[in-house]
Amino acid sequence: MSARKVRRARPSELPTLLDLATAFYAEGGFTTPVSELRDNLFVLLDSENARVAIACGPDDEIAGFAITTLSFGLEDGCVAELEDLFVRPTNRRSGIAGALIDDSAEWAASHGCRTLELVVASNGNDVADLLGYYARRGFVDEGRRLLSRSLRRS
Repeated sequence: MSARKVRRARPSELPTLLDLATAFYAEGGFTTPVSELRDNLFVLLDSENARVAIACGPDDEIAGFAITTLSFGLEDGCVAELEDLFVRPTNRRSGIAGALIDDSAEWAASHGCRTLELVVASNGNDVADLLGYYARRGFVDEGRRLLSRSLRRS
């Protein structure tokens, strides 16, 4: 997979990104409504603190995407999180995911980040292979746990 095939997504590609995100969330067992995914993608595509990158396969069709966001904290300063990474099943094992990860890391470093983090959500699935894949890509399990509190009003 050539790095030149990874680039920032364009707003006009929102429908294709939404299709991919919907497939990704269904595969991963997430329950976020499609309307929320669409609204959030719309914001992310225009955000200076986010990179929505796409990778194209040999046929120039969008084969996968990665969403990386920035935050700033006391412990590490500027930190990037690779929030979403998805490659179409027909394009897997072709280097696309690695190219998207490398693009996220380069973008994060260009914004002054010293760390690129990601969260692996099992949602009841076996993620051992996924953890091994990320370890081979340089990610280290620091033993931290992600806790969340819903702020939605019922």
